[in-house]
Amino acid sequence: MNKTIEFVVRSMLIGAGATMAMDVWAAVLRRFGVPSLNFAFLGRWIGHLPQGRWLHESIARTAPIRGELLIGWCAHYSIGITFAALLLATFGLEWARSPTLPPALFIGIVTVLAPLFILQPALGAGIASSKTPTPVFNSVKSLFTHTIFGVGLFLAARATASLIPAR
Repeated sequence: MNKTIEFVVRSMLIGAGATMAMDVWAAVLRRFGVPSLNFAFLGRWIGHLPQGRWLHESIARTAPIRGELLIGWCAHYSIGITFAALLLATFGLEWARSPTLPPALFIGIVTVLAPLFILQPALGAGIASSKTPTPVFNSVKSLFTHTIFGVGLFLAARATASLIPAR
């Protein structure tokens, strides 16, 4: 397998696996009454981008779009795969062939910047959830969620390393 194909395949498998780990964490939190992002809102935000609407006062009060839940879930996994590609671009295929926790954890934690400073403000929640009733709780929850994503990157990379042997 050439390096480009290996990079793409590993990014997809590692990113999807890490995103699943994040989704399991979110499901556990929901069982304890802790809400998580409604992916329909992510899809709604994306659906309004072609009309030039990047920022919303409240995404919940913005007009729904057709297929927003599917769009949101597809975006969620695409973002996870993109972050896995960032991990591989930063630390290389050699890391993916023999993964260690620190690089994956580093990338996972760094990715918390995206929701805190891009998505939450765009959806109307403010920077680091500053416009919500519990901004510190929401920000800490985001940090823990992205830490779980980092652990998921490592575990998915380990699983992928066992499926795709080193060259």
